[in-house]
Amino acid sequence: MSNVMAKPRLVKIVVNVGIGEALTNPKIIDAVSEQLAAITGQKPALRRASKAIAAFKLRLGDPVGLVVTLRGKRMADFFQKLVGIVLPRVRDFSGLSQRSFDNRGNYTLGFCEQIVFPEIEYDKIDRLRGLEVTIVTSANSKAEALEFLKERGMPFKK
Repeated sequence: MSNVMAKPRLVKIVVNVGIGEALTNPKIIDAVSEQLAAITGQKPALRRASKAIAAFKLRLGDPVGLVVTLRGKRMADFFQKLVGIVLPRVRDFSGLSQRSFDNRGNYTLGFCEQIVFPEIEYDKIDRLRGLEVTIVTSANSKAEALEFLKERGMPFKK
């Protein structure tokens, strides 16, 4: 931030899904892409391997994930849905960990199953997959970002 007195703000929200099993079944890419598009309201971008790793039978250029970067109104709507609808639907939810901040004030949380999002119909999915949500803020520190996200309604553990 250029002004040290400026309040932090949301910069972007990045949602990504790893699809390692796409190496054996390419149809998975379309199914996961549809689900991610339904969750975020935006078409996901395909991520490919940047290098070959023989231990994982991975070649350069193989599809390894899907990612969506949300900004503006879509980002604000997704954040409100995340805080108001999705997090309360998580089984045995007791608050978010405060340890998931990086040193630049960004917060990352993972979901074990995509069915916590209301757009996903349980009987239309082939298997449960996890996804990761990264909330990028303009805060300069962990403490600043924590306070900002608490103020925006994120339910952190004490």
